[in-house]
Amino acid sequence: MKAIVATGYGSPEVLKVVTVDRPTPKSDELLIKVKVSSATRADTMMRTGKPYIGRLFLGLTKPKNPIPGTGFSGVVEKVGEDVTSFKKGDAVFGETTLNFSANAEYLVIKENGVVHPLPNYIDFEEAANFCDGHVTSYNFLKVKGKIEKGQKVLINGASGALGTSAIQIAKHFGAHVTAVCSEKNEGLVKSLGADIVINYNQENFTKTVNQYDIIYDTVGKSSFRICKAALTEKGLYLSPVLSFSLLFEVFLSTISSKKKAIFEATGTNSDERLNILVTKVMEIYKAGGLKTFINRQFPLEKLAEAHRYIDSGHKRGNVIILNNYK
Repeated sequence: MKAIVATGYGSPEVLKVVTVDRPTPKSDELLIKVKVSSATRADTMMRTGKPYIGRLFLGLTKPKNPIPGTGFSGVVEKVGEDVTSFKKGDAVFGETTLNFSANAEYLVIKENGVVHPLPNYIDFEEAANFCDGHVTSYNFLKVKGKIEKGQKVLINGASGALGTSAIQIAKHFGAHVTAVCSEKNEGLVKSLGADIVINYNQENFTKTVNQYDIIYDTVGKSSFRICKAALTEKGLYLSPVLSFSLLFEVFLSTISSKKKAIFEATGTNSDERLNILVTKVMEIYKAGGLKTFINRQFPLEKLAEAHRYIDSGHKRGNVIILNNYK
């Protein structure tokens, strides 16, 4: 089968198109013919192996799971002899988490992994990125941030995959949303429900005082230290972008401040926990409170080009990869 392999850590040029053996499912696994997979900002960070602390999970000198990508949608090609919840021909979507391997024509995943039947209100394109933007932002805002009706929430990086999801999720829970983005993306974030839009080229949101109950920094461009004054007395700074400084701020704020910095790599949660999050988000989606904005699509062979585009910083919403899309 055709797959993309990362030959090491570095620029998009480490991503090579190769032919490898199609995986064989074990007794408790599904073989998925992948129609669409995801390419995310997190993927590009893992490709570089930075920050270096991430290599403790990814591999010290090169990726131990060389086929990148985690989000997928597709069709069950074959099931192991002990599988009872799925059958050949079922349309599914899910997340491979730290096993990666989604940027290929086929992948295997355990029956009790993060894999769900594809409902009729989600198409393959939307589903491939479902567990990135939607699930991650739900986890941060609802689970970690305990968002409540009437709270003031600021979303930094509001036009990206996490940001576009976060605006909608925050509005679903009745929050007042301030979105930070560039001028060209103001229309997009307003269409998703943002109450106030800040053009970061014209205004510095961190200069406000005691304004926000939650600051969700989806792009890690700021810091708890810089944002602290803009938070209310018990405000929260949330970010999914790993750095040594953020980890230090998380530790320090835990022991010495009413205001807190919170980090979590959502994908490192247990499959059981992630499946609960997916189910919760699907309820919002089905009720019409959430939609997926797809910015660009690339064929599997051009995954490196997709990574270069994401690295450029001009991505809006989601980028998808067409693996077997026919």
